[in-house]
Parts: sequence; C-alpha cells; structure tokens
Amino acid sequence: MRGSPLFLCLFSVSCWMNLMPTAGDKIFHFGACRVSMSMTEIRAGFTAIKANIQSRDPIRTLSILSHPHSLHKVKSSDRCCITYQLFTFYVDKVFKHCRTEDSFVNRKISSIANSFLSTRRKLGQCREQNNCVCGEESTEKFKQILANYEGLNVTSAAMKSLGELDILLDWMEKSR
Repeated sequence: MRGSPLFLCLFSVSCWMNLMPTAGDKIFHFGACRVSMSMTEIRAGFTAIKANIQSRDPIRTLSILSHPHSLHKVKSSDRCCITYQLFTFYVDKVFKHCRTEDSFVNRKISSIANSFLSTRRKLGQCREQNNCVCGEESTEKFKQILANYEGLNVTSAAMKSLGELDILLDWMEKSR
C-alpha cells in the first residue's frame, strides 16, 4: 500500500478538476443541477456551419423547437429534465443523421455532438441523484418537439433541428 496516499491525492485532484469549469466554460443552472459547458465553443462551431446547414432545410414554414410554447415558460424545476431530454434527442437522433459531403461541416457537427454528449453525461448524473425530475409540463413540451421532428423524413428533420440549434442555445443562455 505504499503508493496509496499519492494515488488518493491524484484521484482527489482529478475529481476536483472535473468539477471546475475550464476557460470559456459557463455554469448553467437547470433546476437543482449545475452544469458547466463551453457555450462559446458550441456557438462558434454552429456559427461556422449555420448558413450551410440552414440552406439544406427544404421546409421553411415549420419549426421543430419554436412551435408555440415548446421551450417558452418552462418552470425552473423542469429545466434539467427538458434540457437532458433535448440533449439526448440531439445526440441520439439529430447528429446521427446530419452528414454532408463537406468534411469541414462534418467535423464541426462532430465537435458540437461531443460537447452535447459531455453535457448530457453531467445532466445524467443529476438525474441519478434525483435532482432532475420530469414534471408533466416538460414531458408534454418534449412530446411536442418529438412530434414535430417525427412528422418529417429523418434527414430533413435532422437538418432542420441542427439549423435551429441557436434557438436551444439562446433558451439555455436566457435560463441561466
């Protein structure tokens, strides 16, 4: 057991570093959950591909995230739940179907997806601690978003959802 104090010290520092936001990270309060994420990195990646992605959206009359009351007036207690659901939605459905012939765009999508995956893990830890409970209102709002998404073919829905990422990011910034 000679190395155990050193191991314990390194492990403690590692855990502490994972809890500390890195440069450019912001702390978001989603109900009882506090999550750090690099909004600057996500926004920069999205801004770099926004025009390209939005030009691929053939349906301009429908919105997946802006449907009346989708994200507006979400109770503070429901923010963790709906944010977790939205990040899961983007990771499991949207990013998987957003591939283009442009490798630059694909790299940016992959980078954004990795940021979402990391944040979803953090929100998942909150859920495991029962700090991220889903109320009826957030469940209904998310069902509406899914219905909007599933009303389109997979590729169109994914591109539209990615093109609307700024709506989600703006909502998150406002709910900070």
